[in-house]
Amino acid sequence: MGAQRSGARTRRSAVIAVAAVASVALAVGPGFAVTPAAPPPDPPAPTTPAVPTTPAVPTTPAVPTTPAVPATPATPSPTPTKAAVPPFGAFLDSGPLGVARMALLSHWLGGTELKVAHTYLPGDRWSDIEGAPGFLDVWAHWRRAKADRTLVLNVPMQQHNEDHVSDAGVGWLLRQGAAGAFDQHFRALAERLVELKVPDTVIVLGWEMNGTTYTHRCGPDPASWKAYWNRIVTTMRAVPGQRFRFDFTPSRGRDAVPWTECYPGDRTVDIIGMDSYDQPTGESFDEQVKEPYGLQQHVDFAKSHGKPISYPEWGLFRNGDDAAYMKRMLAWIDEHKPLYNTLTDYCPHGVWQCSTNPLSSRIYRSALYDLPVQQVPAPATATPATTPAATATPAATVPLGAKPVAATEPPDGCSPVDLGEWVEHWLGGRLCVRFDWWSGDR
Repeated sequence: MGAQRSGARTRRSAVIAVAAVASVALAVGPGFAVTPAAPPPDPPAPTTPAVPTTPAVPTTPAVPTTPAVPATPATPSPTPTKAAVPPFGAFLDSGPLGVARMALLSHWLGGTELKVAHTYLPGDRWSDIEGAPGFLDVWAHWRRAKADRTLVLNVPMQQHNEDHVSDAGVGWLLRQGAAGAFDQHFRALAERLVELKVPDTVIVLGWEMNGTTYTHRCGPDPASWKAYWNRIVTTMRAVPGQRFRFDFTPSRGRDAVPWTECYPGDRTVDIIGMDSYDQPTGESFDEQVKEPYGLQQHVDFAKSHGKPISYPEWGLFRNGDDAAYMKRMLAWIDEHKPLYNTLTDYCPHGVWQCSTNPLSSRIYRSALYDLPVQQVPAPATATPATTPAATATPAATVPLGAKPVAATEPPDGCSPVDLGEWVEHWLGGRLCVRFDWWSGDR
């Protein structure tokens, strides 16, 4: 999925505005259904006044009977509660805009909180893979703000990661990596994450290694790939203070090589993930489950190794606005309880930023609307994160397409969204939600 994702990762444009929250109309999937409020009782039917009758002739008084024992009052039924959904997030952009959009997506979902943030390190140069100053700061700030949040970071294993390097070149680079030629870059990244006080970051290392897209692919030399993965993990775990979890995430299906041939071993893998989009054209969800190296084999493989599963990337792709896929994938996630899942949300994959998928959008929104979210499981050694005190003055409101202004009142038709001083610093002002932006039946 690199070609489409790379454009989204490099955007640094001003933030778009999104909708005010609308009421939910549809609920799907076991565990995801929205619990409706109990309907009010029907009003009593009106009665016709009784017609007076002729007084009855007195009769002999009846013999008194034993008074009836009062009935025990019925115990009131408890108010139904909404089932918590598994921890989730969405990939919305790699930079500060991605953090801002998470707050807006939550607003669109009726306040359901995203517990997982997902971004990608650029793979152009080693300096990017080391976590160049400025790139990770806003994500780290979001993570530190609440102890039950999770930061998921995709980390390339090679620079020039989308430059179409030949198989021979990839094989040579894998052997160099296995010999330790690139250790210093991953040590620098680990130190950077610890310095930013996000030592429990989930590292999706060398994702979709079973494909043909990336320079960090496994196919040209699986043995060297596994040795290189193990070396990277060992290097990063050696940095004092780290509590990283490493997520081994192939793409669904066989692709260029069976992903099981790339598995580096239980010692260096904490989570077994899968990127699973609605593709290829015409493939049903049942086929996605049953195909070799598909969804069911992923679940079974992880269980046999005693590892939790994840879905770092999932969404629509080759089959248009596929409402059946959206409903089935949500139900699959609810059934198999991944450690986390993050929807890819930009066209053609998305349901919030992409207006071409209205049926899937309605299903996703209804399934997650106004619901509690389970706390993200943390490593055994994790300690609650602390939130730095904000000292900056509030930023000015920024309506769509405008520069920051020092207005004390929001413009007409807008409502300011509080994203925190750090995000607003990166965006250059406070985000303004235009209530006339969201039109049409979503």
